[in-house]
Amino acid sequence: MKLTIPLSTLLLLLTTNSFSQNIADLKLKPKEIPKGYTLSDGQICVTNAACNFYTDIATYSNIIGTVKSKAIQSFKNRADSGSIMYIEFENRFKGDRFLQGLLWGKDGQPTDEHPEEYLAVGKFLIIWSFHPDSPVKEKSETKIGAILQ
Repeated sequence: MKLTIPLSTLLLLLTTNSFSQNIADLKLKPKEIPKGYTLSDGQICVTNAACNFYTDIATYSNIIGTVKSKAIQSFKNRADSGSIMYIEFENRFKGDRFLQGLLWGKDGQPTDEHPEEYLAVGKFLIIWSFHPDSPVKEKSETKIGAILQ
């Protein structure tokens, strides 16, 4: 007997899987953390703007949307440290322009002084507060890009 799955059912299954991610799926697992780095408690931000945004995110809900959940991972080694902030919204993140201004000011993009970067895809917002050449940031960006895009 030959088993056939209707195309619409297959597409539904694939779509459901791609949108069922949660923050735990996005976080770096211990085996994914680059050698020489350790997890650290609390927040380690290159600039205060990113950590203040994460801490007080409910204050901005009328601009960016309602937060469903959030988590942070902080890492350090001798030469590098920083945090990855994971935020899931009830609906789509809608604060691109606001966040750009908050993180980078009039420059509108990362600078040496304000190197934070972020990715907003659907209901997820991820902020990396690291210097540009950070191996942790690169590892996380690769993982999250593969999962969310």
